Amino acid sequence: MNKTAMLAAALSTAMALPAAAQEVALGLGYADYHRQTAEDGAMFAVDYMHAPFHQKGRLSARFGAALEVQETGDVFAGVGISAVIDLNNDWFIENSVMPGAYHESSAGNDLGSAFEIRTLLAVGKRFRNGKAVSLAFSHKSNASTADENPGVNALALRWHIPLGG
Repeated sequence: MNKTAMLAAALSTAMALPAAAQEVALGLGYADYHRQTAEDGAMFAVDYMHAPFHQKGRLSARFGAALEVQETGDVFAGVGISAVIDLNNDWFIENSVMPGAYHESSAGNDLGSAFEIRTLLAVGKRFRNGKAVSLAFSHKSNASTADENPGVNALALRWHIPLGG
């Protein structure tokens, strides 16, 4: 599958999410692989966060899913839990852990296994219309469940879009 088709598939997935969803975050960023032989590159991400299943004070927890496509052709899809801490003046901190499947485009971008875990930490600002912008740092690795665990870091600017009513 070529890069344009993968990007189109990711965008189609974001637009087809159910209306009961809480939020979709679209991200553009850069992935930096730990291996010297790896090919770093731009990335596109779609994160889906469902309505919270737990809320207490400023903390909410919700199930989520992530799809990331690197310009090099690497793809990650995962599901897990996302937590948000609301701060003053509509600022927030988001953290998520999403185990999933990873497919590398070349041997240099191999992360050690098809099973990888993406962790994410983001700081964002919500606007009056409910949309938000955030800056996210993420890391993917197999948590040493495989013989090799080189990992990849990414930095992305994300646009959050509330869904449903």
